[in-house]
Amino acid sequence: PLADIFAVDLTAATSRCAHCGCSGPVAKLHVYAQAPGLVARCQGCGEVMIRLVSTVGTSWLDMRGVTVLAIPTGE
Repeated sequence: PLADIFAVDLTAATSRCAHCGCSGPVAKLHVYAQAPGLVARCQGCGEVMIRLVSTVGTSWLDMRGVTVLAIPTGE
């Protein structure tokens, strides 16, 4: 679902948890899709890092649990 918002593949990006400082690829976050949207939790401490809710024509992305997102550009 993040591919619908970003022009790059974020699974290879590295994120750092705002709660415990754990760093790792976005692909290793624990994703839960049983709610009205998606919730991605830290693989270290389990705190929420990313929330994504989409409706017709609008998506809401909350990344307050991420202190930094490093996206490889291939250059």
